[in-house]
Amino acid sequence: MSKLHLLSFGLAMATLAACERKKVEPPPSPAATTTTAPPATVRPTFDPVAARATFKPLPARFDSPTNPATPARIALGRMLYLDARFSKAQELSCASCHKLDQGGVDNARFSTGHKGQLGGRNAPTVFNAAGQVAQFWDGRAADVEEQAKGPVLNPVEMAMPDPAYVLRVLRSIPGYVTAFAQAFPGEPDAITYDNFGRAIGAFERGLVTPTRFDAFLAGDDAALTGAERDGLARFMATGCTTCHTGALLGGSMYMKLGLVAPYENTKDQGRFDLTKSEADRMVFKVPTLRNVADTAPYFHDGGIADLPTAVRTMGRLQLGKQLADEEVDAIVGFLKTLSGAPAADYIATPKLPPSGPRTPPPDRT
Repeated sequence: MSKLHLLSFGLAMATLAACERKKVEPPPSPAATTTTAPPATVRPTFDPVAARATFKPLPARFDSPTNPATPARIALGRMLYLDARFSKAQELSCASCHKLDQGGVDNARFSTGHKGQLGGRNAPTVFNAAGQVAQFWDGRAADVEEQAKGPVLNPVEMAMPDPAYVLRVLRSIPGYVTAFAQAFPGEPDAITYDNFGRAIGAFERGLVTPTRFDAFLAGDDAALTGAERDGLARFMATGCTTCHTGALLGGSMYMKLGLVAPYENTKDQGRFDLTKSEADRMVFKVPTLRNVADTAPYFHDGGIADLPTAVRTMGRLQLGKQLADEEVDAIVGFLKTLSGAPAADYIATPKLPPSGPRTPPPDRT
């Protein structure tokens, strides 16, 4: 056999042996298989300049040029806010659902009204409400003065039959006759239903809750911890500031709930029920995130029980993002810096004027 034939035969045999070895070699065991762990979330860079451009410190008050606040008007509004005599059964006041020592809410999914009836939407916080674009989840009241007059006449809430009955109660209490005259001087008849709303509105415009976050926004870098600054950076990088900006971190616009993925509960159609416009279907006012850690349960239907779940749900529904536990925990840590309270003397319970001999008795019907 020639050398060329020998070389060709050797190569053929080597190739055959390699193929045979390849056939009998067992596959690697599952334990030995190399797996790639999911990448860790990337920590965004904290940018204090961008944060201070996105958010603003709270003002001392949310005053209105059409309802100038005076000490007498604020004092009257405080009394009216806490007085249960302006409900049909004389059992409920504004503070029943918007508690001044409880984050401005009652922490119930739906508030309890006249004869135990339940409202249809979760009661939002009254704290900082006066700075929002409108009132109620659907924005049907332009300001807190208008909003204050609504629940009093709502048959499910305070259930007073009409404004005239409210005025009858007011005029039967001598202390309120004097207080209205002082709060609205120069008016021939100071006791009107509009003035009732104006007085409560003047009080509510001072329910402002500054926190350490406002100190940070004012220039104090040390006001937030490192973990809180990281949470703020993640809040911004995630896209939460699409809706939650400004002094209130919300409350300045309307947005569809379920922008990317649908919200499960569609019984309440939001502003659509008010405007009948298809563009407003499932559209609600974006809530303020001030005091959000204290105002559970969440959303218009109170359907989310805790803040981490609310953050995770918002990421999925509005941004199309599945937030990792690390991201949720950091964002919640930042949101907790938004909890504050009005000055203690501002929300202290006043002495209410006693009923007069002509004050109508409670109506339990």
